[in-house]
Amino acid sequence: MKKIFALVLAAALIFTGCGDNSTAITDSDSFAVIQDDAGREVTLAEKPARIAVTSASFLEPLHELGANIVGRPDSKNNTPDWAKDISSVGQVYQIDVERLLACQPDLVIVNKGMNERLLNVLAENKIPALVTEMKTYAEVQHTLRNFAQVTSSIDTAEQLIDQMDDDIQGVIASIPHEKKRVAILHSTAQGLSVQLEGSIAGCIVEMLGWENVAAGMTPLENNPDAAPYSMETLAAQNPEIIFVTSMGNADEIEKNMREAIETNDAWQAIGAVKNNQLYYLPQNLFLLSPGLNYPAAVEYVAKLIYPAS
Repeated sequence: MKKIFALVLAAALIFTGCGDNSTAITDSDSFAVIQDDAGREVTLAEKPARIAVTSASFLEPLHELGANIVGRPDSKNNTPDWAKDISSVGQVYQIDVERLLACQPDLVIVNKGMNERLLNVLAENKIPALVTEMKTYAEVQHTLRNFAQVTSSIDTAEQLIDQMDDDIQGVIASIPHEKKRVAILHSTAQGLSVQLEGSIAGCIVEMLGWENVAAGMTPLENNPDAAPYSMETLAAQNPEIIFVTSMGNADEIEKNMREAIETNDAWQAIGAVKNNQLYYLPQNLFLLSPGLNYPAAVEYVAKLIYPAS
């Protein structure tokens, strides 16, 4: 009976996807009116024929839905081979406005929390923009449905979502249903922070039915999906498992963190470190959104803990 309940609960978590979002609304005088992730109502007079994106994570979903993509950012981790000949609009974290406008887009998909500074110049040039966030699984589902409105591909989007649901449910059903106490750290050249439920890894930990020991912590002022790191707090939480995500040179970050752990007795007292349960997660799945590869990200985390599953 407990196992059946756990499976039902797991399925419910998939369909809620670590949060919920509204979808597009309709307007008979326009092609589409979409509520974006900045709370803006974006009206598209016609079906966009030339779409530029400011995050490589948006490429695969739009491609699968038949969009014509004319501009994309440089990204070492998330640019598929078919997109490499598409015009570059600069670095992910520093979009070049002139190059973006030179693509002559009639819609720009803007990454929330990173590229909103572009909205004014796009408005001045009468180019509609859709602010999009795609960290949690619910946000990926929501984004696909918004993109489906843009591309008139409603049925295809629902098929993609159904397939992801099935794949994720298969992963969850394949592992033991037991509570694990998990901490998720985010490491950059500037230091460490703690990932909350709204992060990619935080969402996946929740979907797998595990406990994020940072749940309920006060988030950083400029990042609602992270909290300040404290060695004292982490030691008190004493997680069984620690996952580490990173931004920057992953090898260098991992090397520096290993050295810090080896030379600090406080780290050595934490259960996850003592039991060799500290894992570094790959940037291609856990830095920017895995998008359609969300099931692969879920499977990656699950197999770290249950390799035989």
